[in-house]
Amino acid sequence: MNDDPTHRLYLDALEEALAETAAGDAPPQAPLRPLTLTAARARRRPAASVSGWTAPFAGRIAAMDALLGEAGEDDWGRETVEGWTLQELLAHLAAKDGLVALSAGAPVLGPPVIADEALARTAELQEYERRRVPEQTRRDWRAQADALCRHLAPLPPETPMTVSGFTMPVADHLLARMLETWIHTADAAGAAGVRLPDPVPGHIEPTADLCVRLMPLTMLMRGHAVAEGRAVRLVLTGHGGGSWHVPLHPGGRAVREGGPAGAAATGRDTRGGGPADATVTCDVIEFCFLVGGRGEPARFAAGVEGDAGLARDLLHAAPALSGP
Repeated sequence: MNDDPTHRLYLDALEEALAETAAGDAPPQAPLRPLTLTAARARRRPAASVSGWTAPFAGRIAAMDALLGEAGEDDWGRETVEGWTLQELLAHLAAKDGLVALSAGAPVLGPPVIADEALARTAELQEYERRRVPEQTRRDWRAQADALCRHLAPLPPETPMTVSGFTMPVADHLLARMLETWIHTADAAGAAGVRLPDPVPGHIEPTADLCVRLMPLTMLMRGHAVAEGRAVRLVLTGHGGGSWHVPLHPGGRAVREGGPAGAAATGRDTRGGGPADATVTCDVIEFCFLVGGRGEPARFAAGVEGDAGLARDLLHAAPALSGP
């Protein structure tokens, strides 16, 4: 039986999702594969203690690994996104995890890194993995990700780190890896006809916080010249959501209103924000996926009060940092 605490955390979340559906607390959805249900019930234990700022990423790695544990030969060869098979998608995740590991001095599996650039490393690693059986790809992807978590855990989360020329706190780099792993796990699950539970709220909240804090940068990248003093209030509904005041000028710092555990843990300012030109209200998970390149900004479901043009610009700019 698997004693990995992050794996048990995933199974706990799966069982909780099933219990909510059975109790009528969640809308009915497509059924999960029987094997997934059996695994969750067979391995149900008291809630595992997974702590520390690496836990959101570790939780998504465990979720993806649980999904891969059910993959048959047809699943590994099935197209997911970008024209990639499941094995190629996993190689893409391993490539980008490996670039974080390279910057952190953690182990990097596979061929030596020639260029510290995501698409180049993805192509290189996909070519390498096509010559191996899928279980070898899965094994090395998981081993590299677990080693990265162990290597980073002792570091202060605000430690600056540069990955592919982009510098930000190491905790934010790992939250970015959490978001991409979450999205690609959903891609793989959708291709296989499997429904997975959402991350636990304590993992959604810091990820949503990162997505919100990226908004001034995404606006800049989309060419929106926003004068100092212009701001929006983002209200993200659902478990792990909250309200943020977001100054949109370059260098503006988003502030979570109310002071969540995730923001306090990294020492960020959690005081209330100021006035806003627009208030945008939407679902927290849908917003995270929009930032991650899933969803159509023009059709994105959001309530808007105030300056509708500014709100529209923000939602269209949200995916600016997303990639394959």
